[in-house]
Amino acid sequence: MSGEVFRGNFTQQEPIPEEAIERAVEVLRSGRLHRYNVLPDEAGEVALLEQEFAALTGARYALAVASGGYALGCALRAVGVAHGDAVLTNAFTLAPVPGAIASVGARSVFVGVTEGLVIDLDDLQVKIADSGARVLMLSHMRGHIVDMDALMYICNGAGVTVIEDCAHTMGATWDGVPSGRHGTIACYSTQTYKHINSGEGGLLVTDDDEIAAKAILLSGSYMLYGAHTARPPLDVFEKVKYDTPNVSGRMDHLRAAILRVQLRHLPDQVENWNARYRVVEEGVRDVAGLTLIDRPQQEGFVGSSIQFLLLDWADERIEAVVAACKARGVELKWFGAPDPVAFTSRYDSWRYADPQPLPESDRVLRAIVDMRLPLTFSLDDCALIARIIKDEVVRIH
Repeated sequence: MSGEVFRGNFTQQEPIPEEAIERAVEVLRSGRLHRYNVLPDEAGEVALLEQEFAALTGARYALAVASGGYALGCALRAVGVAHGDAVLTNAFTLAPVPGAIASVGARSVFVGVTEGLVIDLDDLQVKIADSGARVLMLSHMRGHIVDMDALMYICNGAGVTVIEDCAHTMGATWDGVPSGRHGTIACYSTQTYKHINSGEGGLLVTDDDEIAAKAILLSGSYMLYGAHTARPPLDVFEKVKYDTPNVSGRMDHLRAAILRVQLRHLPDQVENWNARYRVVEEGVRDVAGLTLIDRPQQEGFVGSSIQFLLLDWADERIEAVVAACKARGVELKWFGAPDPVAFTSRYDSWRYADPQPLPESDRVLRAIVDMRLPLTFSLDDCALIARIIKDEVVRIH
């Protein structure tokens, strides 16, 4: 119906579970919020969260930190990226990724994006050869996972270390393997709009003894690394502790307490997100001028947001779709806008990175329309949203 309007809030998250609130209050009453301020024989909420996250992902080691962006910078330092080094990353990503690369004095080398919104593996091979980069910070941007078997074949063959940015893929899989478990190290976010919510926060996982030890020291362990339970053997720290700087970014017990409960419910939340995604996806399928993103069979994704392309549309028509949907209560974000708006910046917006022409990727990037799918939306809400998007795309197309 052309007159329908959606009244929901695209930034309203679900409330924190009561069990998590109760545990958080216990932490507050204890006064012991710092991760190393624990009683004798007490692991503490942060160490327990790390233990549980390592078990969930199948990783040997996990580290909880202050933010997903901090985890990315920590990972770069832990694998030895130095000032002036070239680091490969997606042209389609969010600002914290090139920001983390810039924070260690390294140079971003952007790799193209396909119409499937994943890193272009052909361009990756070219950029590896041309740049000499030995690290790829792979962003699973907006939850889209590239063929990880093919990517790892390329990177292993070229001696390229892979750091996975899993900010949008906690709970996702590729061919049954948890997202983040193909590369050497993986970083996750627990910011409010991610899959578990502590306002800010991040997690890092790896199987590598030395990388794990360096990451723990980098996070600011003050030689209290023995308090970690998801860590490598203590003798590994002896090899690196005097040469690894403290770049403090620890998580506290309060956030960890909130996250532990949510982590247990993550599989159910993934199902809830995907049910909403499928309703919107079906509602806008076969709309003339609108291209849906095909999801490979091997990809076990988490549909906490949805993207579609308005390929080769004039800018003013895309702007008209975004404005018309907004007037009816549906908030779409357009990555093709000439100026950055909220999180929709592009590689050419980050002027601290070297200019790098990517004309084929520009065509895709300027066509990307993005929408959050909060779990506060019902399935009926999602059907209404899809009808509104369909109405306005058909009308303006």
